[in-house]
Amino acid sequence: MKIEELKTPCYVIDEGRLTENLKILRGVRERTGCSILLAQKAFSCFAEYPLISKYIDGTTASGLYEARLGKEEMGLSNHVFAPAYKESDFEELTKICDHIVFNSFSQLKKYKDCLGGVKAGIRINPQCSTQDGHAIYDPCAPGSRLGVTREQFEEEYLPYISGFHFHTLCEQNADALKTTLDAVEDQFGEYFHRLSWINMGGGHHITRDDYDLELLESCIKRIQERYGLHVYLEPGEAVALNAGYLVTEVMDVVDNGIKTLILDASAACHMPDVLEMPYRPPLKDSADPGEKPYTYRLSSCTCLAGDVIGDYSFDHEINPGDKLYFMDMAIYSMVKNNTFNGMPLPSIAIMDLDGECRVIKEFGYEDFKNRLS
Repeated sequence: MKIEELKTPCYVIDEGRLTENLKILRGVRERTGCSILLAQKAFSCFAEYPLISKYIDGTTASGLYEARLGKEEMGLSNHVFAPAYKESDFEELTKICDHIVFNSFSQLKKYKDCLGGVKAGIRINPQCSTQDGHAIYDPCAPGSRLGVTREQFEEEYLPYISGFHFHTLCEQNADALKTTLDAVEDQFGEYFHRLSWINMGGGHHITRDDYDLELLESCIKRIQERYGLHVYLEPGEAVALNAGYLVTEVMDVVDNGIKTLILDASAACHMPDVLEMPYRPPLKDSADPGEKPYTYRLSSCTCLAGDVIGDYSFDHEINPGDKLYFMDMAIYSMVKNNTFNGMPLPSIAIMDLDGECRVIKEFGYEDFKNRLS
C-alpha cells in the first residue's frame, strides 16, 4: 500500500533515505579505517538491522536490554556504556558485549576483576561545552554526572582499561568535534600512548547536507596517526536522520481564538522531544505561521493542555479526515513513545524504494494494559 493508505497514527521508515545515510557513513569508514556503531538509544527498529549491518560495524547500548538487542539482532561489535551497572546485569553484559565503558573509577574498581576478555574503557569529561542552550542534552554542563574530569582522573587504574570514551555533542557539525577533541587531547593526551582505542561518541550529524566530512575525517586521522589509536564513532541520529515520517489524521478543528487542529498523534506520547527539547518538527507541505494563507496550531486529543506540536501554515484549508505527515520521525520517536492518557502507540511501517509500505508492527489495548500490571 501507499503511505496515504496507512491507518493512523503510524511511523513510516523510509528505506531509501536510510540507505543514503548508511552509504555516507560507509564512506567515512572506508576513507579513514574507523569503526561506526549504531547508537540504539536513537533508533532501535531492529527490522532494519540486516540492512544497517551491511554498512557499519555494530551497535552501542545504554544498558542491558539494548545490549541484548544489538547482540541478538545485529550480532556484530557490541559496546555498552551506562552511568552505573547493576550487579544483577553485569555478568550477562560480559557475555554479550566486547566493550564495556565505565562512567567512574568507582565502577571500574567494582567490576574490574569480572571482565574476563571484555575490553574496558572509561568515559572522560573534558568540560568543554559546544552547545548553545539545551543543557538537558549537554554532557559537559556544569555539575554533569557523565564522565571523569581531569581533576578526578586516577592514573593508577589505567592498566585495567584499553580505551577512552567521550560523548559531548548533540546534533552538531565537525567543528564542534574538533573543538572538543582539542580539549580532550590537551587534558588527557598524555595517556593516549597507553591505550589502543578511543570512542568519540555520538551527536555527529554526519549525514546532514551541510556536514563537514573532510574535517571529521581529518580529526579521525589525526588521532590514528599521532597515537595509533583505533577510532570508534557511535552516531544515532545520523543513521536514520530524515528517514522517517509520522502519519496522522485530523480529527477536529477547534477555534477559541486560535484555529487548532486536533490530531490522533501526540507530542507528549509520540514525539516527546518536541516538548523536552523543545523543537518544532518539520511537516510536509507546510510553512512557518503566516507564510501561507491558512495558519493552524497543531495539537492532540490528549487532555494535556500543553500537548502542542507547533504552529504551521498551509496553502489550503485543513479539514477533519485530512492526513498530515511529520518528517524526521525515525529518530527518538519509537524509542521514547508512551501510552499516557491511554493513547494508542502508532503502528510501524517500512516504505521501500518504490514507495510501497508494509506494516511490520501494530499495537492495541493489551500493549497499554500489560505495562500496568
